[in-house]
Amino acid sequence: MFSGIIEEFATVVAIKKDRDNIDFNLRCSFTGELGIDQSVAHNGVCLTVVRIEGDTYTVTAMKETLERSNLGLLKVGDKVNVERSMLMNGRLDGHIVQGHVDETARCIAVEDANGSTYFTFEYKLDKEMARNGYFTVDKGSVTVNGVSLTVCNPTQNTFQVAIIPYTFEHTNFCDIQVGSVVNLEFDIIGKYIARLQQLS
Repeated sequence: MFSGIIEEFATVVAIKKDRDNIDFNLRCSFTGELGIDQSVAHNGVCLTVVRIEGDTYTVTAMKETLERSNLGLLKVGDKVNVERSMLMNGRLDGHIVQGHVDETARCIAVEDANGSTYFTFEYKLDKEMARNGYFTVDKGSVTVNGVSLTVCNPTQNTFQVAIIPYTFEHTNFCDIQVGSVVNLEFDIIGKYIARLQQLS
């Protein structure tokens, strides 16, 4: 489980295809604190550390993960938002994030807001998924590339988020532009409520 508060971004240093899987070799400041089998969120995707060598570590993304997320688009040198799993004795500064990406979205607008930046994202309109809680609500929570954010101005299949300068500088939002593909995880509470309504 994660909070959506990004620790830093890791840099992709190598990519190796293994049948339908991809092994990503990454470098970040806390590599020395990681252990084999530890969970780390990468752009919001929970992946398991499978190898540690010096100042780099390796995680494997399987076919389903690659199909649902933007990880398959990564290139050597790209920045990836990373967060280690949440300590249960700390504050939950973001919201409950599982690290289970639901789908991708595409950035369709970036606007300066006199200090902050508004990003607008569009995702595939699927009424069945919406009935199952895969949608955004005004002032609700959404995870974009692993970052816990508050939704503004949602429509059936778009929403905006306002990014403060600190988040812009310390996550890969600094690289997101119109056309960029990001990972989305919709709020788990909304999914549970939608499921309960179907069962009642």
